[in-house]
Amino acid sequence: MPAISVLIKPSSSLCNMSCDYCFYCDEAQKRTHKSYGFMTEETLKNVIRKTLLHAEGYISYAYQGGEPTLRGLDFYKQAIAFQKQYNKNNITISNSFQTNGYLLDKEWCKFFHENHFLVGLSIDGTREIHNIYRRTANNEDTFDRVVASAKLMDQYQVDYNILTVVTPQIAAHIRTIYSFYQKKGWNYQQYIACLDPLNEPHGNNPHSLSPEVYGQFLIDLFELWYSDLQQGKQPFIRQFENYVAIAMGYYPESCEQRGFCGIQNVVEADGSVYPCDFYVLDEYLLGNFNTDRIDVINQHRVDSGFIECSQKLDSNCKCCKYYPLCKGGCQRNRDYNKTSNSYQNYYCKSYQMFFQKNYTRIMDIADKIAKNRRTDFF
Repeated sequence: MPAISVLIKPSSSLCNMSCDYCFYCDEAQKRTHKSYGFMTEETLKNVIRKTLLHAEGYISYAYQGGEPTLRGLDFYKQAIAFQKQYNKNNITISNSFQTNGYLLDKEWCKFFHENHFLVGLSIDGTREIHNIYRRTANNEDTFDRVVASAKLMDQYQVDYNILTVVTPQIAAHIRTIYSFYQKKGWNYQQYIACLDPLNEPHGNNPHSLSPEVYGQFLIDLFELWYSDLQQGKQPFIRQFENYVAIAMGYYPESCEQRGFCGIQNVVEADGSVYPCDFYVLDEYLLGNFNTDRIDVINQHRVDSGFIECSQKLDSNCKCCKYYPLCKGGCQRNRDYNKTSNSYQNYYCKSYQMFFQKNYTRIMDIADKIAKNRRTDFF
């Protein structure tokens, strides 16, 4: 049995912020139940009990939303208690937590530190850019409060990274943002291309990201990262680190860089299970941890053909010289062609722009690391 990945939504789509580009708000509007409310402790117990008893070797629990802090700290203390209670086979457990940071305080930070949580903190660049789209439901700015949460996590030695959604504003000011993150000591970074609404035309929103803009963003960010790499002071940028790992023959830890969807268990607040965070929709329902065994849920995954669907890449994509590194990107960013019964990534041009300039550099970085390791070994 491979490692099990469980993404839990304790607060469903409920959130104390109202971000204009939120993909989960879009999903919630397109299903029967916009919100499943708060997860009960009984449902939490069933999720942890069934997944832990089925796991072999390793399991990861990620808490996301909506906004997971709305469920309250006691809920997560109970989660740790359930993990200890049902870990009969000495499984290695990791916990992570994706938050907008608005409600974090000393108690939250103390809990994260003591229980070794990896926290993802959503920040979109500088104050002016962040406050364009990331605002409260009452239309208030959030930047200063979120940055204060980052400072608090520093004080309590919480392991965290910065998650930034790439909009046209982020892309246009990435050099300023990169410098700002350096000054803050935010050396673990992840950048996610802003998603257009599911199954709707691309480019109809102010925050929509065009392939040309995203391609130039990747080029600009890599230039900054590469310059620091040569001086041995580069930040950890997940996408670039994964490209180098792929070039070295390693399996990428980022699912969007594997070329096809992996096995995930995304659990809504009512216990219902879905194959991916980007597809928590009625038609993708796999079962419910309150009523179904995990082997039944996994069989529904097989029957749905969800993973196989992500393998239907356009033939031109698979023949591309950059495919060994690119892998066709995330399925959520791919568009279906009925004629060929295959998918092509909307950001294909972005990746071509990026790799035309940096493919050789990435391969050289990988080769240099491999040579250094061989030298160190002998």
